[in-house]
Formats: sequence, C-alpha cells, structure tokens
Amino acid sequence: MADLSNTQIFPARDLIGYGGQPPAIRWPGNRAVAVSFVINFEEGAEYTVSGGDAHNEAIYEVVHLLDGRDPCIESHFEYGTRAAWWRVMDLFDRYDAKATVSACGLAVQRSPLLAQDAVRRGHEVSAHGWRWESHADLAEAEERARIAKTVQAIQAATGQPPRGWHTRSASSPNTRRLLVEAGNFLYDSDAYNDDLPYFVPVAGKRHLVLPYAFDTNDMQFQNTQRFGTGGAFAAYVIDAYDWLAREGGNAPRMLSIGLHLRMIGRPGRIGALETILTHIAGSSKAWIATREQIARHWLAQQPDQGFNAAK
Repeated sequence: MADLSNTQIFPARDLIGYGGQPPAIRWPGNRAVAVSFVINFEEGAEYTVSGGDAHNEAIYEVVHLLDGRDPCIESHFEYGTRAAWWRVMDLFDRYDAKATVSACGLAVQRSPLLAQDAVRRGHEVSAHGWRWESHADLAEAEERARIAKTVQAIQAATGQPPRGWHTRSASSPNTRRLLVEAGNFLYDSDAYNDDLPYFVPVAGKRHLVLPYAFDTNDMQFQNTQRFGTGGAFAAYVIDAYDWLAREGGNAPRMLSIGLHLRMIGRPGRIGALETILTHIAGSSKAWIATREQIARHWLAQQPDQGFNAAK
C-alpha cells in the first residue's frame, strides 16, 4: 500500500487547469505560439568523485559506471563547454533567435565566460539549481542555501540575478515558497502539465509557472534512445510546433524545446537544431522568446487582482 503520510505537505493537485477555456491573451504580433528554446548549462555541476562526491553522474552515453574517478564521463561533460557551446551559440546567432540558458550555479562559477557570452548575445541566464541534482530530499535550510548560492553565482558572473528557476527532476514541497521568498524570481518551470503558463498561490502571493517539456527535448537521445538520429528529433519537434500553431489560431500556445550542450552540440545532431530553427524562425506564427520575455508578457496581460481573478 502506498505511503500517503506526506501528502498534506504538498498543495492539492489541479487536474483541470484552464478546463478548455484559456485566457484571451495574444502573443506579440498576434503570433500563435511562443517558442522557448532552453539550453541547459550543467557541465561542471554534475556529480564527480574527483570533485569530492560519493559517486559519479550516471546519465551519459557510455554505460560503464566506476566507483572511483571516471575521466570518461568527466570528458563527456567537458565537450559541452569546450566545443558544443560555441557551435550552438553561433547557430542561434545566425537566426537571431534568443534562448534561455538554464544554468547550474556551480557550472557558472566554474565557467563564468560562458554565462557572460550568453548575456552578450542577448540570451537569458536562468537558474537550474546549484548542482545538477533533485531537490526532493533536501532539508529546507539546505535548499534555501543552495538557491541563494545559485543566485549569487549567476549575478556575480552576469551582473544580474536569474529571473527563472528549474529544478532537475523533482522539486521539494518548499521550493516554490523559497523562490518567492528570494524575491528575484518571476517564474519557475518545475511543471510539465500544460502548454500555457499559469498562476499558483504561494505564500499568499500569485506565482507564475512556465511549464517545461521532456518530449521535445534532446535528453531523449540518452535517457530513452527515443531519437536515433538528429532527423528524428527535428521531425518530432516540428510536428509539435505545427500542431500548436494550428491550435494557436484560436488560443495562445507555448512550446518548450529542451537542449543540452553535450547532446545537441555534437556534429551528428546539430543539424537537427538548424532544421528546427529554419522551420520555426521562418514561420509567421512563431514568437521565439526567452522565458523571461514570455513571463513578463503573461504577467503584463493579467494584472494581479487576486489569485482567483488572475487564474
């Protein structure tokens, strides 16, 4: 029998959402779909025995886990910052497309040049935790400290605090409240349950959630081997965009496309991103925007008149 002892510390689940009646909001230029490219910057924040961790990160392309230092997996992650970053960023420049760089605090601390390069190119740098880790089992004081360290690292590198947050895997029952308490966050992306932003009440305030997606995400090259080639990934993402563009003629829609430097940045996969950008950037129905831009637009279209009215 399932253990339900902790159910009261989580908010009640909302299985209905907008109930088929989304708010009458239009994206800038009356575009049908807000498209959010998210570049996950995790390299340097993964678990490594050489860095003092008890174990190495287990998710990568070679399945051969070592108890001690693993130079294989370390170099696998290093590919993202040494080679892939520049390839991915130059491609976004070619299309004048702006993305959200979802960055772990420790990754930014170890490679501040990349966070600074992202800002110079006009991208958003948001927070992806201090380490590439779940927050599900963190004590409140420890989680508060890690959120603060993440904010400090990004602000120190870029001159501005992150406005968005996304936890790897599961957040804790305290995460959203701690983000609201931090004061600098406009939104979090710790949800996968909608094609639109929505509000939730947190600590007596209205808090914005921008749902993320794991299906239109290059993590499936490794987690499930769902995409055997870059072409398969591009076809799937384009199918998702085209369907949302059809629906977006009547109501707003949002598409998240998740990218990882060490995955999409390989020569055999980068062509998929080029195909996706060519299709979406060439469409008259897409608004390619950072998550901060999407959040600010959504907030501006729905003035805070209390949570019930806002929803």
